[in-house]
Amino acid sequence: MNCLEEVIASISTERVFIQTHNFPDPDAIACAYGLSELLKAKGIDAEICYKGSIDRTVTAKMVRLLNINVKEYISFEEFNKEDEIILVDAQKGNSNIIDMNGQEIICIDHHPVYEHIDYRFCDIRPDVGACASIIASYYFDNDIDMPADVATALLYGIKMDTADMRRGVSQLDLDMFYKLFMMADRDILTNLDSSVLHFDDIKAYKDALSTIDIREDVCFACAGYECKESLIAAICDFTLTLDGINLSIVYSPKKDGIKLSIRSGGKYLSGVLAVNALRGIGTGGGHDNMAGGYVPYGKETGSKVGDADIVRLEHEIKARFLKEAGIK
Repeated sequence: MNCLEEVIASISTERVFIQTHNFPDPDAIACAYGLSELLKAKGIDAEICYKGSIDRTVTAKMVRLLNINVKEYISFEEFNKEDEIILVDAQKGNSNIIDMNGQEIICIDHHPVYEHIDYRFCDIRPDVGACASIIASYYFDNDIDMPADVATALLYGIKMDTADMRRGVSQLDLDMFYKLFMMADRDILTNLDSSVLHFDDIKAYKDALSTIDIREDVCFACAGYECKESLIAAICDFTLTLDGINLSIVYSPKKDGIKLSIRSGGKYLSGVLAVNALRGIGTGGGHDNMAGGYVPYGKETGSKVGDADIVRLEHEIKARFLKEAGIK
């Protein structure tokens, strides 16, 4: 059986959900949307779900323009234990995905595997730049007609996760980009590429620029308190374009910990650095060129965490990344 046939054969209940990582980006939503339409063509209804608001993000704009039905789940209790869950652009056990009260039976992803999970079926390809490329290939491998909205979503997912085909591009990404480009709605793509920043987002850029800390070819910046996940990543992409910078680490203190985005120009391996630097104090991981991490506040501070505690943790995080990068 090919991959799509394996997916269908693995489903055994009528209540099926397609779950993305928390605060989903365009690639995650594109994958979920593309897969849901594929399953619908095979007589299977699957609801797209996620945890974490997408309000005022390009993901929300994408969902609106393409009329994608998604639902944010607040609690794992909204699922039944018998429900079957398909994970896309994420893996069970990672810090960026909530563990819902159901059975994760299938995983389709493009991130490295850090913990082995026995799914009924998995298609995990870390060499692929965008998970949307994997879902797109299911259509072409099975000669299934692809609606223009699906092609547009998948193409945009590939564009975003590969930084317009400049980052982590595989042959599959190139092949799918070419095929999807001929099928997508160019007007919607142009709309998605424009007016993606809100006025309030400028403050996060201002905060980041005013806190830039460069150590040789490594750039650190703080995007301010409770910065949106997608905005942290966008600012990290931006700071990597600074002349002489080969590694960018942008972070935002949150209510319960510090969220990080890591980008590399090729000299450093972002995913490996994130795993090693945050070991023992948090979690991290991702691709060679792009990764993420999260460091919770210590139990000793709890809800009483203050500015001084956050500053100390920021200094420790910087020291750990510099050590892994070989910079004194």
